[in-house]
Amino acid sequence: MSSVSFVVLTKNEQQDLPGCLQSIAWSSDIVVYDSCSTDRTQQIATDAGSRIIQRPFDNWASHQNWGLRNITFKNTWLFYIDADERLTPEAATELQAIASIPDPQFVAYRIQRRDFFQDRHLRHVQTSPWYIRFFRPEFVHYERLVNPITVVDGPVGDLNHHLDHYPFSKGLSHWIARHNSYSTFEAQQILQNRASQEPFSLPAAFLERDFNRRRFHQKELFYRLPARPLIKFLLLFVLKRGFLDGRPGFTYALLQSIYEAMIVLKVQELELQQAQGSAIRPL
Repeated sequence: MSSVSFVVLTKNEQQDLPGCLQSIAWSSDIVVYDSCSTDRTQQIATDAGSRIIQRPFDNWASHQNWGLRNITFKNTWLFYIDADERLTPEAATELQAIASIPDPQFVAYRIQRRDFFQDRHLRHVQTSPWYIRFFRPEFVHYERLVNPITVVDGPVGDLNHHLDHYPFSKGLSHWIARHNSYSTFEAQQILQNRASQEPFSLPAAFLERDFNRRRFHQKELFYRLPARPLIKFLLLFVLKRGFLDGRPGFTYALLQSIYEAMIVLKVQELELQQAQGSAIRPL
């Protein structure tokens, strides 16, 4: 019996789910948290002996928080994984070793994710390689509609081994369609941030001690920069040395800049819709 539970978020993942489940098959408690798939996802999960919990997807933070608070996991420690990710054997051994410690120093751990594109590991052009995925659920919650922030009430450690990610496993068209959806959520999140009680503060973006408040102001600072898509490309391809990842690195940086442009345009569109709605509102 293992001492680590897994939750796998799915929506029509019949292609990637088998490989994901195979990489964590050693666990005695795997929950496939499914957003009402219409393909063979549920059958694949059942055949693999996983539990299935279904809930319609609304947004990332709400969906993930519901899972943490309403799904009963058999083990104290939980690892969150997506269907297009694979846990390496070395990381699996490390997780089990940590979960067996009677009085652990940390309540959550970050793992370094390796993204692959066109059969190449993107060593440099990744926006961020570290993600909090291994934790005790009672100490964690999520914020933001998309690309959620993992908020941990306690100390966080780092794992030594990797999680492998194949974001283009379903093809470029699927990646673009998915990020079209993500950009809509991002635009909505930006407008929510601007309507919040806390106004943007440039000093807080650099000097605020609270991590989550500092991150809030840093994101708002980035959202206010002119030529943001170009800045995103230069950040990934030049400053992070994405050029060392060859043609896949250039393509990935270009795609990320296009994604940023989609967010910019959708924010402008939503602001125009709000202005027009206010203009025709009766007195």
